[in-house]
Parts: sequence; structure tokens; C-alpha cells
Amino acid sequence: MSTIAQRIARPGILMLGMMLAAGLTGGCKTDELANPKRERAEGPTTSLENPPQIRVPDIPIADRTEVDLVEEMMLHRTMYARYLRALVQFYSEHGNNEKATWARTELSDLTLHVKPYSYVPDAELPAAKIGPTTSIAEADKLYNDGMALMKKGGHGFPALFNQETMKQALAKLKELVNRFPSSDKTDDACFFIGEIHKEYFEEKDNTIAVEWYKRALDLNPRTPHPVRFQTAVIYDYRLHEREEALRWYNRVLTEEPDMEKSNTEFAKLRIRQLTTEETRNAPAEIPPEPGRVAPQPK
Repeated sequence: MSTIAQRIARPGILMLGMMLAAGLTGGCKTDELANPKRERAEGPTTSLENPPQIRVPDIPIADRTEVDLVEEMMLHRTMYARYLRALVQFYSEHGNNEKATWARTELSDLTLHVKPYSYVPDAELPAAKIGPTTSIAEADKLYNDGMALMKKGGHGFPALFNQETMKQALAKLKELVNRFPSSDKTDDACFFIGEIHKEYFEEKDNTIAVEWYKRALDLNPRTPHPVRFQTAVIYDYRLHEREEALRWYNRVLTEEPDMEKSNTEFAKLRIRQLTTEETRNAPAEIPPEPGRVAPQPK
């Protein structure tokens, strides 16, 4: 069986994976509260089966096993979603909000309308690698430098806030991610990049923060950081997307139950409040969490 790295390198396979991902329409989720129906963004569309100027190769099946085919399809199905998230981040960071909306809509449609089947039992597939695991001294130094600059720039100490120093911290952490993607500090760096965008930069950076939190989660589903909680708070208080906030608060309860008790209690409270609200926007007024000031909408 060829390695995943070899599969990624095959010309045209990624686009094929996209087709497979979008073609698995055997069913859709019916929980509209967790999966809202959204209007499609206006914009040019293209053919999924025959995109212009893209050569899509045939899929060889001779001498292939079921596990070979299924594993490769699963890889590219996952990459389809990750590339859409990457496009959202790219366009958001470059100020192209229209195209960011297109990518976000396509990702939403993929999540809502594609039911991914498990063609082969998990036990028969190779164990997934959980996050980057390589210890790299230079990457560690970049991470430590970035964290020191964050602290110097006012992280945890609002009275000391200095935006230029925080930008330097951001640059260090992004350098780590770009230069050392296999470092075991990469997912940590992604989380704190999200924190900088969420807490210290402009309103428009809320969307960018969400994409960095999701990237940290993609890299390491067992991340020790409250990625899901922070994502839920942004959707709730900053972006006012009630359904997405509900979905992520529920993930806090199922995937981060032991991380911070105050977070899980807060998530339970907001789920109850958001579920009973009649309007999509304007989160209800809530008491502060124990030991911290409640986040406020901006």
C-alpha cells in the first residue's frame, strides 16, 4: 500500500477527492438547530465533475484493495474540507470578503448535505496520526519567543497591551507554522494565533481567529487548549451566528468536558438560553462565569 504522502503527491488526485466528497449525497442531517439552512452566497459556480482547465485522471482499480481505495478517498474527502477552510482564511486575511463568503458557503453545503459513509470498519484502517509529533529545537525557540512577546505585549495583563509587540508575537508564531509544520508546537501556535486575532486585533479578525482555532483542532483533535469553547464564543458574541454557536457549545460538552469546568457550565447555560431564544441574533444577557468577566458582544 502506498503511503499517504505518496497519495497526496499524485497529480490531479486532490480534485478527484473533491468530487468524491461532494458526490456522497446519500442523506443529509435533519437537526436544523445544529445545522441551519443558509441561503447560498451569490457568485460564479463551476462544474464539479468537469472543472475547466483541470485534468482529472481515471482511478486505477487493478491490483488495488478495498482498503486502498477507501483510505485514499477518505484522505481527499477530508482535504476538500480543509482546503475550503484554508480559502476562507486566505481570503479573509487578504480582505476579499466576497470570495471568503463563497468558500464558507461551499464548506457549509458540504457539511450539511454530504453524508460520509464508513465503507470499511475503522479497525481495518491504519490508525490516524494525531497531530504533528516531532520535537524541533528551532521551532521550540520560535514558540517560546512568540509566547514571551505575547506576555510582553499584554496577554493576560491588559494594562500592558502593546499592539506592535503583539504583532511581533504573531509573526513568530506564524513563522513556526509555515517553516515547521511537523513540529509538535504547531497546533499550539495555531491556537495562540487565533487568540491574538480574537482578543487584540480588529473586529474583522474574528473570522480569521475561528479559522486558526479550527486549524489547531485539525492538527491535533486532542489539543489541550479550549479551541471549541473559544470558537463557540466567537460565533455567539462576535458573529451572532446562533446555530453555529449551539453546535460548538455542544462540542464543548462532548469533546472538552474535562478541560475547564467553568467552560462546560457556561456552555450548558448558553445552550439553554440560545435554544429558547426566538431571534437568531442578540445573545441574552447572562451573569459572568465564576472567576471571570462574561464575554460581551462587539
